Amino acid sequence: MKKDLLHTPEGVRDIYDRECAEKEVLEARLKDVLHSYGYSDIQTPTFEFFDVFSKEKGSVPDTELYKFFDRYGHTLCLRPDMTPSIARTAAKYYGDRLLPVKLCYDGNTFVNDNKYYAGRLKENTMVGAELIGDDSLAADFEAIQMSVDCMKNAGLTEFQVEVGNVAFFNGLLNAAGIKGDDALDLLVMIQDKNFLGVEEVLDSLNIDKKISRVLEDLPRLFGSEEVLKEARELTDIPECLAALDRLEALNELLKASGYDANISFDLGEVSSHAYYTGIIFHAYTFGTGEPVLNGGRYDKLIAQFGVDKPSIGFSITVDRLLSALQRQQITVPVDVSGALLICSDETSSEASLLASALRDAGEKVLLIHAHEDKTAADYKEYAENAFLTKVYDYTRAGSVVVTALDTLESEELTPDALKGGN
Repeated sequence: MKKDLLHTPEGVRDIYDRECAEKEVLEARLKDVLHSYGYSDIQTPTFEFFDVFSKEKGSVPDTELYKFFDRYGHTLCLRPDMTPSIARTAAKYYGDRLLPVKLCYDGNTFVNDNKYYAGRLKENTMVGAELIGDDSLAADFEAIQMSVDCMKNAGLTEFQVEVGNVAFFNGLLNAAGIKGDDALDLLVMIQDKNFLGVEEVLDSLNIDKKISRVLEDLPRLFGSEEVLKEARELTDIPECLAALDRLEALNELLKASGYDANISFDLGEVSSHAYYTGIIFHAYTFGTGEPVLNGGRYDKLIAQFGVDKPSIGFSITVDRLLSALQRQQITVPVDVSGALLICSDETSSEASLLASALRDAGEKVLLIHAHEDKTAADYKEYAENAFLTKVYDYTRAGSVVVTALDTLESEELTPDALKGGN
């Protein structure tokens, strides 16, 4: 029974040692980019009222939420998505702001789906940003720009940000009168690039043949900016043309600023999150079949909380990004510094004073008592696992043997001399 308690539930895991250190560094590097653009940190509760994430808000399906009750009988759930939480706070705290609000976050989300077999975790750490109260093209550009900068600052050299506009897909659906389950079936098929599935759904519907052909072509409409020109030749629906106008204008900004190298376009880029209304984008890299970044414009979501504010944002799945970096053998630089200070019963008090003095001087010090059955090699391994660079052997009064782990060279100093060297 006790051994059973050592295991975690399906879809969640422990993160420890070097991986944990790398993850914290990665989160900090991503947040550095967001802070450099002037975005301010915000924290929202891990669980909220169910209605914040209900189907009407366009988040994940009700069946994939972790739901429970408080003592008053209210239905609560663990947040499956950060955006609705940010939308709620925007309506509550920033509803009267006339100028745009720029927020960023770092927190965990929880989705009780059945895709663990595909390598998906049910708990993920998300780092992201939301630009609230700005419907301009410049806001779209900034979101894409930050996404590219985040990927680069994470250490990726090969990645692609695929950009689409859900208004193109929605324009086709509206013109054809496709709604409800039929619209959802098409969305899933197009999202999965399931060409035969798209044809089967369309064959079952009595819609305009021209629109049907465009919908059949959607999964294939991805690539360079030439895709936008090709799509313009396929339809004259005003909503679709307006969506292409937005993408073409965005592309000009990306080219002018040199951000186009990692950009491609995908008019089959759609999302199961119904709150997206315009520009939508995902970042992909080698080592994972899922996007490491998801984002888009959601101009109607905050209005569901009582304040009408157009917005755009994105979130990065840190666990997935770290996994991709590891598979690409891209090292996340972990801080390696400080010393392991070994003391004996005889030197315990003096060693504690020495450790405090070294810490006050800015050095990281891990203090432990010596064990009779441990060798110098054991202490070296222990120090390396703790990301330390030196070992201070203070087991004899008045003498500290300092060993550098990179060269294994040692020298003997007095405690006062060691303090003076720091």
